[in-house]
Amino acid sequence: MSDNPPNPRLQGRISALVARLHALYPLMIDLGTARLERLLRDLGDPHLALPPVIHVAGTNGKGSTCAFLRAMAEAQGMRVHVFISPHLVRFNERIRIAGELVSDAVLEATFEEIERVNAGQEITVFEVLTAAALLLFARNPAELCVLEVGLGGRYDATNVIPRPAACAIASISMDHREMLGPTLAKIAGEKAGIIKPGVPVATGHQVAEVMQVLHATAAEIGAPLLARDAAWTITPTITPTGTGLHFRDAHGTLDLPPPSLPGSFQHDNVGIALAALRAAGLGVSDQALARGVGSAQWPARMQRLSGHLAAQLPPGWELWLDGGHNPGGGAALAEHLAGWGDRPRHVIVGMKRSKDPTEFLRPILPHASTLWAVAEPEQHLALSVSDIIAASGDIARPGPTVRDALAQLPPGPAARVLICGSLYLAGEVLKLDSDTPPT
Repeated sequence: MSDNPPNPRLQGRISALVARLHALYPLMIDLGTARLERLLRDLGDPHLALPPVIHVAGTNGKGSTCAFLRAMAEAQGMRVHVFISPHLVRFNERIRIAGELVSDAVLEATFEEIERVNAGQEITVFEVLTAAALLLFARNPAELCVLEVGLGGRYDATNVIPRPAACAIASISMDHREMLGPTLAKIAGEKAGIIKPGVPVATGHQVAEVMQVLHATAAEIGAPLLARDAAWTITPTITPTGTGLHFRDAHGTLDLPPPSLPGSFQHDNVGIALAALRAAGLGVSDQALARGVGSAQWPARMQRLSGHLAAQLPPGWELWLDGGHNPGGGAALAEHLAGWGDRPRHVIVGMKRSKDPTEFLRPILPHASTLWAVAEPEQHLALSVSDIIAASGDIARPGPTVRDALAQLPPGPAARVLICGSLYLAGEVLKLDSDTPPT
């Protein structure tokens, strides 16, 4: 996950710089593009000097879609810039320059340059991160730039790109209602705000209410909508190495290997990435597309752990980590848990305070042999263990930490353990499970 290893001294300086930036605009989230557009003008409009951009929005699956896009293009030999959020362990994970995570030294120098140019004007930290990514992407050659929306779409900082090569919208469900609106249609309308005139936009399975909004927005703006089962299809096939996929769109058919990211919900993300990349017209071969499907990597998305935390479990047990944290993510995880019916399934959940634990847990509960509520000491804005227990209908047991929960799992036959509920929790779990022994 860390191509450029962390430098503790520089990481400390980066953290101090970010703290100064927070003081300029203390709101963590304030949607709108005016502040960033002003800053980009002062930086020389780097967002107008990028390689072809694929802009990715959605509630669940947009990160995986970005991972497949990158893997497919890199399998063709392309240099790919990637901007994602949030990070799991350190800021650098958000910015990948031509295939490599930005180094601490480059990130610090870029932040300092932006701080000087911004000259104390109001700006959010996410806008500074976005400006840093766009500045670095404009200064380094590449053949593709993949931008993941931070929140929503219409007023997200990444929506300063005037004309992407293609857009992609992954599964939309209820999340961030306080920012995006109280209904699914309102949320879909905000996500659809990335659609641009004449720019193809690929989307997968969506509920009817969402699809209606996407169809109407694309028609009004004049953008080709590439929807699953209309413009493209993807179906499982049996291969010698497992369950492969058969993809079809206007460009022809593809027979693909099993996706490297597990879970049947990833089939949708594979298809969205394929449809968007082919529509962008970048000349990626069928062979490279297939290699990308089988090689994409994305931490904390049904990731099997094998480090210090996994070593706490008895021989033959499996430890998995997923950052799913909203009702749509809970439904996807429940589907995956249902496929694990051959073994006991223990679920460890830690969540962010702004999320809906009841709706996240509802589909998961029937598939959990035991359920544990946790909150790590360093977990950002962690929901209390007692609140998670209450949301489970008092079914969950207190960890209260991941290590504590693992130590209390009941003995028995080889089982699978899933840690989920928050990307912030996932970051803490990755630290605990890393090759460096915990202190």
